Amino acid sequence: MIDWSAIDKVFLDLDGTLLDLHFDNHFWLEYVPLKYAQKHDLSHEDSKQKLDQKYLAAMGSLNWYCTDYWSKQLGLDIPALKKEVQQKIAVRPQVEEFLEFLHMQGKRVVLVTNAHPASVEIKMNKTGLHVHFDRIITAHELGYAKEQAEFWPKLQTVENFDPQRTLFIDDNFDVLDSARTYGIKHLLAIRKPDSQGDDKQHHAYELLDSFSQIM
Repeated sequence: MIDWSAIDKVFLDLDGTLLDLHFDNHFWLEYVPLKYAQKHDLSHEDSKQKLDQKYLAAMGSLNWYCTDYWSKQLGLDIPALKKEVQQKIAVRPQVEEFLEFLHMQGKRVVLVTNAHPASVEIKMNKTGLHVHFDRIITAHELGYAKEQAEFWPKLQTVENFDPQRTLFIDDNFDVLDSARTYGIKHLLAIRKPDSQGDDKQHHAYELLDSFSQIM
């Protein structure tokens, strides 16, 4: 899949790429509705319906990923709630071996995530993955989500890269589309971001079942 001699820099997503997306799906689709229902005296079903509307309104924007935004919107301490269920945070198979492989190949490895810095901190404290990155960049630092066209030139100003010699791996097809439009040549997607969810299908991107495929 990858000619490593053609790659200088590797950009990696976090949730669904390096970490099992099951944590985030469980948190936002089950745990937050439960806590929101308790706080506002709603049935679990009514809580889910109200939250689905709020989620839909924010989808694709930076607010979608912002713990500060959701804490205010829902009247809940989102980072504190994440810590309550942090035992569900899990590294996907072969991730650490892959990160070590990249450094052995002499590549610069950068985490490029939409996750809020508070979420990144919780997950790095739980997994210890931060030691494998040359740099960690969150979309909140740049003011745009990765889905937005403005994100990539902004990223270029803080982490200079040659799009033709950069590999980017993400589980979000909208994000990959945005990266491809900017000119990033080497793009890979994740077939099963949530270990307890369904496989993804896409005609435009190679889908990774395992990082061993590219080591």
